[in-house]
Amino acid sequence: MHEMAITRSIIDIVESEAKKNAFDRVLEISLRVGEFSGLVPACIEEFFPIAAKGTKAEGARLKIEPVKAKFKCLDCDYEGEADRINHCCKNCGSTSVHMTAGREFFVENLVVE
Repeated sequence: MHEMAITRSIIDIVESEAKKNAFDRVLEISLRVGEFSGLVPACIEEFFPIAAKGTKAEGARLKIEPVKAKFKCLDCDYEGEADRINHCCKNCGSTSVHMTAGREFFVENLVVE
């Protein structure tokens, strides 16, 4: 499972920011996770206490905001959800669509003390 490695990377970010900004403890970590990021938020939540043990993030609340996939049609300029069954634009039926959101994964915010 790559979620454990990803969760450890989150802790690495926290520890790096703690060194740069001289804080003692993290109270909350906000993440944005796209539905097509390939990550399972429930697994990140499960592994987080293990990865955070003994770090400045131990005991922190993990807040995960899902990011819905959005697409832009390259033929009619429609922006929004795609027809996932037919893999095409909901407006004109074109298969020339480009994903504009939904692959994100990043630490958006840290609440520290």
